[in-house]
Amino acid sequence: MTYEEVLAKAKNSVGTHCRACSVCNGRACGNQIPGPGAKGVGDTAVRNFEAWQKIRVNMDTIEEMTETDTTLELFGHSFRFPFFAGPVGAVNMHYGDKYDDFAYNNLLVQACADLGIAAFTGDGINPQVHEAATMAIKSAGGMGIPTVKPWDEETVAQKMELVRQSGAVAAAMDVDAAGLPFLRGQNPPAGRKSVEQLKQIIADAGVPFIVKGVMTVKGAEKAIAAGASAIVVSNHGGRVLDQCAATAEVLPEIARAVNGRIKIFVDGGIRSGGDVFKALALGADAVIIARPFVVSVYGGDKEGVEAYVEKIGSELKETMFMCGAKTLADITPDMVRA
Repeated sequence: MTYEEVLAKAKNSVGTHCRACSVCNGRACGNQIPGPGAKGVGDTAVRNFEAWQKIRVNMDTIEEMTETDTTLELFGHSFRFPFFAGPVGAVNMHYGDKYDDFAYNNLLVQACADLGIAAFTGDGINPQVHEAATMAIKSAGGMGIPTVKPWDEETVAQKMELVRQSGAVAAAMDVDAAGLPFLRGQNPPAGRKSVEQLKQIIADAGVPFIVKGVMTVKGAEKAIAAGASAIVVSNHGGRVLDQCAATAEVLPEIARAVNGRIKIFVDGGIRSGGDVFKALALGADAVIIARPFVVSVYGGDKEGVEAYVEKIGSELKETMFMCGAKTLADITPDMVRA
């Protein structure tokens, strides 16, 4: 199954909100929520995508002929590629009723594990969403990363216990979900977290902890102070704050400030293996891709996920080969041009 075939089938199964565009650039869905759109005028998702397109790669093939190795070593595990499927919740509301969160996470987690990468799973007001996600991760030998919303202390503790039982390689909290309109005034309550609150959550986690939703050097320093193992440079795909900077714009300054003290993921508008290469050159250790994985599941189930992973992986390999990088460690800032 080719990715083009996946997209063609997805157009008939994603419902009315997503168009399963050949390039997911945020323009067709705009600010459509429910749906995959962005908040406010909807331009943050568009600028996420466009910022990567303004970066060019520097070709250099005067190198010894060797195999290109895309292997990523992270948290004591080896991954085939340095990209992960992103967390998505309420898929039936945003993308159509072919799947609910339970079926979606079950399929995506196992498919990604079989392909040598990992999926971040979403969270929701319904506690069974997280319960099912952690069960899917446990069934996949722990090859997944559950993402917990910034709930109150008691709720987070309950969810983290399920994370530990799953054997997950890591846990994440999308702290920027404090800006999701449908979480406000809900029970359990969700909102911002102080450094001290995060420090306690991370200390109790028992697994490597990823703070998702960092967009400034100041935010990165707070995550480090709280004891995080990694951060995700992310604006939640533009869904939580209008007029936010694009992730590609802030990644280099955050990477320079972090200077290897913790691992750095980045998401937002990354749509090709070339974009993955650019992100690594600008200082990320790995990237997260969300919306296109949803379309891949809706358009081809496990075969759709495989088609998409192989597409992005082959594009990354080709870019590394043509730019003189034999391994991920060889990808350096001088290999791209802003």
